[in-house]
Amino acid sequence: MEEQLRSGAAQENESRLARAALTRVVEPGDRLIGRWLREVGPARVLRLLTEGGAPPSRVSRKRLAGYRIRAAGLDPAADLAAVRAVGGRFVCPGDPEWPSQLDDLEDARPVGLWVRGRPSLRLWALRSVAVVGARACTDYGAHMAARLGAGLAESGWVVLSGAAYGVDGAAHRGALAATGATAAVLACGVDVSYPRGHDGLLRAVAEHGLLVAELPPGQHPTRARFVLRNRVIAALARATVVVEAEYRSGSLVTARHAQRLGRIAAGVPGPVTSGLSAGVHELLREGAVLVTDAAEVSELVGRIGELAPERRGPMVPRDLLDPVSARVLESLPARGGTDVRRLARVSGTPAEEVLAKLYELLSLGFVERHGERWQLAPSAKASVTHRRGGP
Repeated sequence: MEEQLRSGAAQENESRLARAALTRVVEPGDRLIGRWLREVGPARVLRLLTEGGAPPSRVSRKRLAGYRIRAAGLDPAADLAAVRAVGGRFVCPGDPEWPSQLDDLEDARPVGLWVRGRPSLRLWALRSVAVVGARACTDYGAHMAARLGAGLAESGWVVLSGAAYGVDGAAHRGALAATGATAAVLACGVDVSYPRGHDGLLRAVAEHGLLVAELPPGQHPTRARFVLRNRVIAALARATVVVEAEYRSGSLVTARHAQRLGRIAAGVPGPVTSGLSAGVHELLREGAVLVTDAAEVSELVGRIGELAPERRGPMVPRDLLDPVSARVLESLPARGGTDVRRLARVSGTPAEEVLAKLYELLSLGFVERHGERWQLAPSAKASVTHRRGGP
């Protein structure tokens, strides 16, 4: 039995080392390698690329040669030591910390994830919302992203984003300002400060939250890696909220990934004259949900009963009137006065009831009496006229 346990542990360690090595060989989202991993396992895939042999399925010579060039001189133990040195770890499919929702990506799921920070990635991902958007956002976009980040964090949600300039950074800062939870999915190694201007922000996220990456320590981002990173954000989060995006935007890619995975996609509307809102509005036209604050996002993705507060305009005195009093008040002319008999006919109410209601309205300051005639009090004229749709 002990020998079997040692053998199992050795196999598990070999599989982990192989996956760590493969993150340096393959680009994120490589479906071919994903299929090979599923069919023959990580250790055999790595041996195929480092020692030669027949691949599990058809692949061009050029592509296979590219894998093998990258596989030369791998040292996964050094990468694992490097991530431990910055307080991180390597999380593999099947680990207790592995977020199972990433399996929805099928063959495009990450080979493994390099994680920096103390919290459990799996537990945090269970209650996470992605807030993404334009890098060159407006003041409005930054304000809304920060409000969403803070509001979601205060409601117990983990704010997930990509640590880029603009909306991403504002969302992370909003969550941190509310002493809440936030995680950044990077297109580089978890020990690389990118963008440089977010060095302080990334250190704060690593200290209080999580940095997550498919790429091993020391790796730098490329344009393609930013795009591929978005599928991980979409798969991890319960919902993806876009704050400002042009028609050609990586944020829209994230939201559409979320929709394809069966997650919720939402957008914060902006001015129709702004090009930075055009992409969000197109997303909303395609069926995404319009949201304006964190409470509405929580209502979308939270438990039964987590409802946004009812929205309504300010209460005015006439809103407190009973239906008959309101009808009598509405029947008074905007200018001049009228008598009880005519008011009864216009309002469709018996004369004696009209008279009783007029005295109630008089005591509340809505009407005035001048002999046998009744008219609106000056303080009531504007509100009643506005309600009727007058000038």
